[in-house]
Amino acid sequence: MSLEGWRPLYPDIEQLGTVFAWNRFGMQGSDPPGDRQTGTVVIASLRELLGYAGLQPPYVLVAHSLGGLFANLFARLYPQEVAGVLLLEATHPGDREALQGHEDQLVRSLGKLLELPQLFLRANVEAELRCAEETALEIASAGEFPPVPLRVVTGGLTPRAAASSPAVVGAKRANQQDLARLSPLGGHVIAQQSGHFPQLTEPELVLSVLRELVLSP
Repeated sequence: MSLEGWRPLYPDIEQLGTVFAWNRFGMQGSDPPGDRQTGTVVIASLRELLGYAGLQPPYVLVAHSLGGLFANLFARLYPQEVAGVLLLEATHPGDREALQGHEDQLVRSLGKLLELPQLFLRANVEAELRCAEETALEIASAGEFPPVPLRVVTGGLTPRAAASSPAVVGAKRANQQDLARLSPLGGHVIAQQSGHFPQLTEPELVLSVLRELVLSP
């Protein structure tokens, strides 16, 4: 998801505090990915950016889809820097096998959704999916997820491609619930009118959940 995919949350999201958003390597106008885009590499580039921007922790991490793996790992590696986590239709470490071999489909879907040329998306999708297995292993070997406020937002609409496979739908639902249990302060919210992109289809719901998360004691 590029910056364009978060636009429906603006300008209201800026009322909650300072917002730092960026396009990861290989996404839209960012430089092509150099090193293998494992979770630790992606997080290192983010922390370098935060340093250049002069933004001090703690942070509230907001992540969508594959970005959920990176937020999951960031919170485990740097728990003292995290005040809360919001996961939107986030990838569970156990989901990465379902992603393999679907690069072309993902690129086409994102290009159509964001009205962007596939060239703007392909390098990022391929580089990060290629390392999804390694990122999942990094999560498994990192520390425990910190006891910080956590919200998991899951789309209530079943994708047409998955509707014919109850096992796939059930596994995803179980994994989303598992993400919500990472923290004793976790909660699970179903975006009833959304599929994989609740920030686009139900931005007010996402903002409401984020607002409640930011104000959590």
